[in-house]
Amino acid sequence: MKIAVAGGTGAVGRHVVEAAQAAGHEPLVLTRSTGVDITTGAGLADALRGADAVIDVANTTTMSAKASTRFFEAATGHLLAAEREAGVGHHVTLSIIGAVDAPESYYAGKAAQERLVMTRPDGWSVLRASQFHEFVPQILSTTRIGPLQLAPKIRMQPVSAAEVAAELVAIAEAGPSGLVADLAGPREEDFADLSRRYLAAVKTPRRVLSVPFPGAYGRALRNGTLLPRQGARLGRQTFTEWLAATTRVV
Repeated sequence: MKIAVAGGTGAVGRHVVEAAQAAGHEPLVLTRSTGVDITTGAGLADALRGADAVIDVANTTTMSAKASTRFFEAATGHLLAAEREAGVGHHVTLSIIGAVDAPESYYAGKAAQERLVMTRPDGWSVLRASQFHEFVPQILSTTRIGPLQLAPKIRMQPVSAAEVAAELVAIAEAGPSGLVADLAGPREEDFADLSRRYLAAVKTPRRVLSVPFPGAYGRALRNGTLLPRQGARLGRQTFTEWLAATTRVV
């Protein structure tokens, strides 16, 4: 299969490309460097000709609901239109568990993305996953205040990005499946505890202060909205295992 990957150079996209190659497929990374821009649609239809499926793991780092919605609506809309023009029969989207239940801040964009994909009459699959293990250092990089490390109160069940990537490729292989069962990590974790363990592992001693984020977004983070529901599938790699592998590489 020829599988186009939107966001193929990102944190999960790199794993998708590797998983596709390992499964014997031909991955096509959609990037601006090759004249393709999913935010404007430039070059998309031509790039997608001959592709059997598109896996969309493109992302934005904004926490603004408006900016997130603009990004995901534009990128998804352009991808879907280009797929129709190029004759691509399967669109696979990675979403987040709980985003449609708490469409606030960044999750507003993911909820909008799901709505757009699901308006396509057929030929789509959506996988909702929990936060990746890499979510911890990503958040910590933005929440330091002097000697203090702020850790938002979050109930989460982190999952391996590589395992999510392998599942996305398997979904592409299986053909359009609609909304598939959620995929989460093997157990619930407390973000502040994960933060302390991560900082200790990378030898960055810092006092961690657990604080609640305000508003509806903060409530969703701490009240279990982002945890998997009954029937979800659970990944294998724990945060402890990921941390050991990551710090060994570093």
